[in-house]
Amino acid sequence: MPITTDDRLAIHELLSLHGHLSDAGDFARMDEIFLDDIAYDLTEFGAGTVNGRDALRDMALGMADRQPLAHHVTNIVVTPVDADTVTTVSKGLAVNLDGTIASVTYADTLHRTPAGWRITHRKVIPRRKPLTP
Repeated sequence: MPITTDDRLAIHELLSLHGHLSDAGDFARMDEIFLDDIAYDLTEFGAGTVNGRDALRDMALGMADRQPLAHHVTNIVVTPVDADTVTTVSKGLAVNLDGTIASVTYADTLHRTPAGWRITHRKVIPRRKPLTP
């Protein structure tokens, strides 16, 4: 069974909500985005994989002023795996305290739960240099 247009809209809104909650420091609501056992892969930043929503919250709080001022999620592409699983790829833009901007790609796996779609795995891939033909 393919996912519906309503599923796609819910997934887009879920991914967009991540930036709003992160910027507000509203980590108590991250259960609206991530499963409790989220695997948040920051290997390409030298931080390994953060396992669990509580550990992810603790890491974010520990970053304090090193957190970006603003998180933006855009260019969301949803690929169904089955009726209850999708993968997504999206772009993340971060505005940092010093005015610099960083770009990443989020590669996510989401599962349908009784509470709605939730991210179970996220790999964050930094964009460090432009393509060179």
